[in-house]
Amino acid sequence: PGEAGETAAFARRIDPAREPGLSPEQRRLMAQVEYAQRQRALQRRLRSRNVLLALGIGAVTFGIYGYTFYSVSQERFLDELEQEAEAARARA
Repeated sequence: PGEAGETAAFARRIDPAREPGLSPEQRRLMAQVEYAQRQRALQRRLRSRNVLLALGIGAVTFGIYGYTFYSVSQERFLDELEQEAEAARARA
C-alpha cells in the first residue's frame, strides 16, 4: 500500500484456475467454499421473499375475513323478513 493505485495483497482477487501455486485439492476446496457462500446468499434472499409473501397472503386473508364480518353485520334483510313474518302472523 505505498502508492494510491496499489491494492493490498489480501484484497486482490485471484482466479483459482490460473493461480500457479494451488494444488487441485486446494482449488476444489475453494470451489466448495464459493458454492456454499452462494447458497447462503440465495437462502437469505429467498427467506426474505418468503416472509414478504407470507405477510402479503396473511394481509389479504385477514382483509377478506374482516370484510366478510363487516358485510354480514350490515345485512338487515333477515331482520326485515322476520318483521314481515311477525306482521303476517299478527294479521292471521
